[in-house]
Amino acid sequence: MRLNYLICRGEKEIKVFIPEISTLIVESTAVSLTAALISELTKNKVKIIFCDEKHNPESELVSYYGSVSSSSNIRKQTLWDEKTKGEVWSDIVKQKIGNQMRLLQDLKCEEESLLLKDYINQVLFNDITNREGHAAKVYFNALFGKGFARRVDSQTNSALNYGYSLILSCFNREIVKSGYLTQLGIWHKNEFNCFNLSYDFIEPYRILVDRHVLNMCEIKNFKSELLQIFNLQVKIEGKKQYLENAIAIYCSSVIDALNNGDVKLIKHYEL
Repeated sequence: MRLNYLICRGEKEIKVFIPEISTLIVESTAVSLTAALISELTKNKVKIIFCDEKHNPESELVSYYGSVSSSSNIRKQTLWDEKTKGEVWSDIVKQKIGNQMRLLQDLKCEEESLLLKDYINQVLFNDITNREGHAAKVYFNALFGKGFARRVDSQTNSALNYGYSLILSCFNREIVKSGYLTQLGIWHKNEFNCFNLSYDFIEPYRILVDRHVLNMCEIKNFKSELLQIFNLQVKIEGKKQYLENAIAIYCSSVIDALNNGDVKLIKHYEL
């Protein structure tokens, strides 16, 4: 902290005026902060979120006095009604299957893409007939072959899981940053999963990882290659946005839909 500025020292020095900061996410465990900076951020009611070695939110700093609390947002979250949650989940599933269908169309998998198109039209409230699961089987068999299974230990699955975890960490940060709990999902309700809501929100974005893995020249180096996914730009709200910005816009819109009971508020991306 210097003269009411946050000073970030790396390859070059970056200055940010502290009153203009709403949230500071410490994404890497390699970051060091001074006590003077933490104190000044707290005085300015800046939320400070610390991430673990996997870049997922682990804790946040809460001041004794005058802090901006997320309690009101958590209260809203606990009051989301079942009808709205079911409608939002149905919309997310339709968008996910639609994205899978478009990728299969690009790959000239005509028969499978037509089947997924039928599945979209068959999605009922809260996807009670599990069209998502049926679509996934058709989709992954078309991408990686008839013998492919998601639960099998393979290099392809390792790459997919790693890519999903990278994007999931973005969803976790956005949800926590907005003052909501990742533990309380709208469809995912596993008591051992700390990121149920993130697993709900991420579904339409998984195809971006699938496509990236499919197009890899050398899958052995998938970790370094998959990091390039954050350079991807998608169209959302009529503008090209980098992936992390698109996720922020999308998460905010889904939360607005849940709070206002209007699924039409959800903003989906286009490639």
